[in-house]
Amino acid sequence: MGKRIILLIVALQFIACSELQKIASQLPQSSALTDSQIGAGLREALDNGISHQVTKLTAKDGFYKNELVKILLPSELQVVDKGLRKIGLGSLADEGIKALNRAAEDAVKTATPIFVNAVKEITFDDAKNILLGSDNAATGYLKGKTNSALYSKFNPVIKNSFSKVGADDIWSNLITKYNNIPFVKRVNPDLTDYVTKEALEGVFTMIAVEEKGIRNKIGLRNSDLLKKVFALQDNR
Repeated sequence: MGKRIILLIVALQFIACSELQKIASQLPQSSALTDSQIGAGLREALDNGISHQVTKLTAKDGFYKNELVKILLPSELQVVDKGLRKIGLGSLADEGIKALNRAAEDAVKTATPIFVNAVKEITFDDAKNILLGSDNAATGYLKGKTNSALYSKFNPVIKNSFSKVGADDIWSNLITKYNNIPFVKRVNPDLTDYVTKEALEGVFTMIAVEEKGIRNKIGLRNSDLLKKVFALQDNR
């Protein structure tokens, strides 16, 4: 009787080990990835954000009709908007907002290689923790590491786009008309600086949209590397 019990215990242990091995073989092998491989996967996700989402910003109305990134007037220019509408120049105020967005659309089209290079050159100090972070952790890390450098490269592109799409003339006329309204406080805003910051924010917003998609939808992981890397965060 004792031998039978021992044999039964051994058999159960064997079956348990066999089942555990079977389960283990079905688990993703992402945990074996190096930090370097995880970093490469994060860069690929960010690249996808540029190719799939940021390029949408370069089309006509890419900013203007996208509520996630549409550039509105800064708070100090809300008085300009209201003042012009009060004297029947609402259409000019609308044209001014559209011009800011047109400049951003044109600039992003020209500057897309700047963003591609920023992703290519970024190194992840702790890739695994970023992978296991929030839905936009990689985008946030990219923003923190590159925002200042991107601003200095992107600002002159915005300035050129202002002239190219006629936004500088529109806003010069708009501000002149507002400043000629009796008793108003005159304004002279730095719109190039403002649109540069807003356009950059729009770029990061759209990259984050793609990152979130890749993290939450397996079907968007369109390469073996993305599948292996983001399988690890599926188990967090």
